[in-house]
Amino acid sequence: MKGLIQTLKNIWAIDELRSRIKITFWLIAIYRLGSYVVLPGVDATALDAYQSKATQGLFGLINMFAGGAFSRAAIFSLGIMPYISASIVVQLLGIALPSFQKMQREGESGRQRMNQITRFLTIIITVVQAASFLVNLKSTVPGAIVGADVMSPFLFMFVNIVLLTAGTMFVMYLGEKITDRGLGNGVSLIIMIGIIARLPQALFGELEIRMNEAGGGLVIFLVELAVLFLVVIASIALVQATRRIPIQYAKRVIGNKQYGGQRSWLPLKINAAGVMPIIFAQALMFIPATVASFFPESASWRGIAGSLQDHTSLPYSLVYATLIIIFTYVYTAITINPVQIADELKRNGGFVPGVKPGKPTAEYIDTIMSRITFPGSIFLALVAIFPFFAARFGISSQFSQFFGGTSLLILVGVVLDTLQQIESHLLMRHYDGFWKGGKIKGRNALPTGVTPTI
Repeated sequence: MKGLIQTLKNIWAIDELRSRIKITFWLIAIYRLGSYVVLPGVDATALDAYQSKATQGLFGLINMFAGGAFSRAAIFSLGIMPYISASIVVQLLGIALPSFQKMQREGESGRQRMNQITRFLTIIITVVQAASFLVNLKSTVPGAIVGADVMSPFLFMFVNIVLLTAGTMFVMYLGEKITDRGLGNGVSLIIMIGIIARLPQALFGELEIRMNEAGGGLVIFLVELAVLFLVVIASIALVQATRRIPIQYAKRVIGNKQYGGQRSWLPLKINAAGVMPIIFAQALMFIPATVASFFPESASWRGIAGSLQDHTSLPYSLVYATLIIIFTYVYTAITINPVQIADELKRNGGFVPGVKPGKPTAEYIDTIMSRITFPGSIFLALVAIFPFFAARFGISSQFSQFFGGTSLLILVGVVLDTLQQIESHLLMRHYDGFWKGGKIKGRNALPTGVTPTI
């Protein structure tokens, strides 16, 4: 405890770090304030029925990512998720289209062009989701919309679509400013803050349920907290999971001196994709509900969305787990290129013992990655669908969200990344870090030449 207090004093003693913490705090405060500003033409006092629906099932996940703004019909209702969806589409286009692959190889200029494309695509996705959100709000709670004598239906839709789109772009701007001038990855930090904002309400709600006569009492609640703690430990292990393959460097002759026998390591992670497969899969799971909201009278669309809307149901969990496993392989293929690694080894005089350089080395690395990615993808899928198992034991839908990878792995990953950045500031100024025995390993430790996009 004494060491932790001293570490906190060291953090506050560094001017740059103190300035970054203050900027991050104020930008997050602005984001939280905006999540309470209700859209014009919406009666906030008539939203009780909508809030109860918006905290259940798939809408509950959207509301959790938006920090409760979705259920309050606020200007930040859509949060940062449209930007995440646009980033996913751009990354997938980087696999399918040669023009995007060329931009990825152009360095900084290519990244700037891809960021610009991502922003334009974010606007398009936000407009579609904003219209879907407003149509769903009008069909769910007609009494929450002011009369036509105050605001015409067309004006209501137009003004609020513009405001929701501007709100998402402003949240994206806040995230970029946190990344540039604050602490940690801004987009990830905003998602984490939205999740944490819903935790106290879910925690006290679960406690209230357990303290009822048929709830099981305080003992059951403590058991649930213990299980949640174990899931947190498992999530940390998943984020930190790595495996290394020894690479022995060939002997080189430099002048009259011979150097040899050196060994290095090629880091290949069991979960090289991090939490991105969960975000990919979650973005796809939102599509049926988004489309169904445009057709509130369609029984077929209601049926499709209904079967994939409850995140604690068996159909949802099976589809979700399958998508996670698929996207784990896809994103691993994006981040780790065996051919590029084999070429770099060959140029630097390195080789895998017992494997010929060039194509055989690339095939060997690809085989190893396929083998170690499979258990990582299964573990990731199991952690992600843990709310399904939690619901089977009677845990409430709202509290069970925090047992799953959708929220928990994001929380763990963002906290580790932020601590890693603070640790680097401390070590640069010759202070002790959080752990004297070693450095914190964040989830974005990728091979050379690979840059995380989110």
